Amino acid sequence: MGNIRRSRGYSYEYTLVQRMNNGVWHARRLGGSSTGLPDIVAVNNNDGILLTIEAKSGTSDILYVPQDQVERCLMVRNMFGIYPERHIILAFKFMSKKRFRRKNKTVYESRKLLEYYKVADIVSDLSVLPIIKCTYDGRTFAIHKGKTVALNLPDYSMPFQKIVRRVATVAAGGTT
Repeated sequence: MGNIRRSRGYSYEYTLVQRMNNGVWHARRLGGSSTGLPDIVAVNNNDGILLTIEAKSGTSDILYVPQDQVERCLMVRNMFGIYPERHIILAFKFMSKKRFRRKNKTVYESRKLLEYYKVADIVSDLSVLPIIKCTYDGRTFAIHKGKTVALNLPDYSMPFQKIVRRVATVAAGGTT
């Protein structure tokens, strides 16, 4: 089972890198947990944008990003202060087949393939990094010391998506 998960994860990372490399954006897969680095780093040198990306793919209704993986995205994001715009992006891919157990058997059920790209920059303001959970419907939560609270991470429109939006920064009293 571990090899299937690893293969699925590598495939998703590879696909994201291929989609990102479009002449303006340059992306590289860094090797993830074995290197202590984010899964992917992408840059747009024309616009001064750096993305550190942690990619998760699975057949369940919930995907998790452990604290250490959030931390390494934050660390790399903070290393490259020369980029005026830097973001931690959590990429979630919910596969088109949902896996679950029924009567001690693994069963698969068809469903819509969904991908979410969430901006997790808010973690830089937290004193303790949480585990981040994303559900099949795109809701995000922080888990710390057994407590789960809504995190409501904003969506990020990736460069390969049709509509490209900038991330709105929230200041006291509103959006800028």
